Amino acid sequence: MPTVLRQHAEDQYAEELAALAASDSRQRPPNWRLSPWAVTTYILGGTLDNGVTISPKYVGSRRLMEVAVSTLATDRALLLLGVPGTAKTWVAEHLAAAIAGDSTLLVQGTAGTSEESVRYGWNYARLLAEGPSMQALVPSPIMRAMEHGKIGRVEELTRVPSEVQDSLITILSEKTLPIPELNSEVQATRGFNIIATANDRDRGVNELSGALKRRFNTVVLPLPATMEAEVEIVQRRSAEIGRALEIPAEPPALEEIRRIVTIFRELRNGVTADGKTRIKSPGSTLSTAEAISVVNNGIALAAHFGDGKLRATDIASGLLGAVVKDPVQDQIVWKEYLETVVKERDGWKDLYRACRELS
Repeated sequence: MPTVLRQHAEDQYAEELAALAASDSRQRPPNWRLSPWAVTTYILGGTLDNGVTISPKYVGSRRLMEVAVSTLATDRALLLLGVPGTAKTWVAEHLAAAIAGDSTLLVQGTAGTSEESVRYGWNYARLLAEGPSMQALVPSPIMRAMEHGKIGRVEELTRVPSEVQDSLITILSEKTLPIPELNSEVQATRGFNIIATANDRDRGVNELSGALKRRFNTVVLPLPATMEAEVEIVQRRSAEIGRALEIPAEPPALEEIRRIVTIFRELRNGVTADGKTRIKSPGSTLSTAEAISVVNNGIALAAHFGDGKLRATDIASGLLGAVVKDPVQDQIVWKEYLETVVKERDGWKDLYRACRELS
């Protein structure tokens, strides 16, 4: 049993990747571990000719994943765009794992991300002792991806300051990283590409320049289209996380998951599932990822402070925390939803009482 809290995708799904590689006879782009078809099968799941079942990592449009994978086989970088919680990071990690066998070449975008994080830095002790040299240079994850022909990842690109974003332009257009201090450069090895993720809903977003946008092919990852798809995602991911954390509880009941997803979808859409009642939407995103978090929080409560079975009292606090981000406006929206929808719905009295106690 692994001792790390969270394995990298290429380690967690090593058996599936090995099975795909063994059965994959299709043409592979230079330095790819799998063909584009096998990468797509790894992401979406399926059954191989030898009977091995590949679990789905993403539930959604096959065409979107085919576009994403085919983009990485060209000289254009891939930008996964969508509201928070639409599995952009999850998809990017698994694409890198399937294509390059390494999902760790990651730059996490924040307001404090510097140009050195994208290009390179220096070991200042060696720099002072020996002067500028390749031995004193500290390569960034992007630089290492270029050298080894792998996939580099940039998370939350729109949170990175604009001048740092634009340091990617030369890398993406010329496939070269200049090192002026050494009068040298690093040229990208075949197989190199970049996957970036971004959303335009959070505060602190820095718009991408037109020059940078042109160097990406953008794939927009939507929220799940149907209730059934979202329930399936939440059920699968919460079960996986529960096993990884070894939480001693029963698998979450499908009915509780369905109630959480129903609440999230109704508040997101501003209308009840039957289309009869208009309701106000809170300022929070209420994404699928947050629904998974509510389920996992409830499972932990049930395991350690209950009888191990997920109940309304276990999910109430998670629902409140997910919906009410603004303590004034969101609280009004949540109370109104409880009184007009949850209270009147058959079979939801236990959830109404649990939420009212906390509210």
